[in-house]
Amino acid sequence: MKEDLLKIIKHYGVNAQQRQLAEEVFELQEAITKTEDVYEKTVLFKDYLSNLKTNIAEEIADVTVIISQFIHYYGLDDEEIYKIADYKIKRQLERIKNEVKER
Repeated sequence: MKEDLLKIIKHYGVNAQQRQLAEEVFELQEAITKTEDVYEKTVLFKDYLSNLKTNIAEEIADVTVIISQFIHYYGLDDEEIYKIADYKIKRQLERIKNEVKER
């Protein structure tokens, strides 16, 4: 898979894939916004909601593929990324805890 991801980013170029990443993140944000609108208005149609969730999954997959290209292109370590993400999650949970105390 790593070789395939590198082949894609090298074929299109880093700049093009940066633009593609921005586009994919925007599409993911749109998909999530549509789903939240439906949740706020109660569940109107189960099929419609299911289609929105499928769309979110597809957009997350698109973003994941492009991010994976950059991870491999820059030779980043997956474990290090997970460690950083874990640290950031814990830090945010601590912030939430402090926000709750302040109320």
